[in-house]
Amino acid sequence: MAKSTFANKLLNNQVIRFILSVGIGFLADQSAFYVFYKIIFKVNQYIIFNFVISNYFLSFSLSFFLGVFINFLITRYFVFTESKSSYLKQFVRFMSVAVLGYFANLGLLELFVRHFHLYPPIARISAALSLFFASYFVHKFFSFSLSLRNHAISSNNKKGN
Repeated sequence: MAKSTFANKLLNNQVIRFILSVGIGFLADQSAFYVFYKIIFKVNQYIIFNFVISNYFLSFSLSFFLGVFINFLITRYFVFTESKSSYLKQFVRFMSVAVLGYFANLGLLELFVRHFHLYPPIARISAALSLFFASYFVHKFFSFSLSLRNHAISSNNKKGN
């Protein structure tokens, strides 16, 4: 019985739920990246609309947004459930943050691959982990419109009940 109480306490912690949510999105992203990179896009470079695109860039772009979509659904329904913002508003905000995250990840990916010569799947993991902590606060306060004040009020109400 003590184990279930401990598990309940963990699952009642929003940060732990966020870590689980991001972890599932991360696994989907990384798995898709690996499949795209190693199995689907075997040629090192592709020409798309007269642009030369590397296989890791193409793999990253597709896998990133797949992971973002999965992460949004889990985060909305499992982590920030108390948000009163509309689904569409949350999605637009989440995607706005994701686009910024996409370019931040892409910049780190390019840095790790081209300058530090890391193997692209390892560089992808490193880039994603580098931006994890910032994403929690951005999504909490921007995507799902949950202020520190609202969180403090809801925590006090739970304690009093």
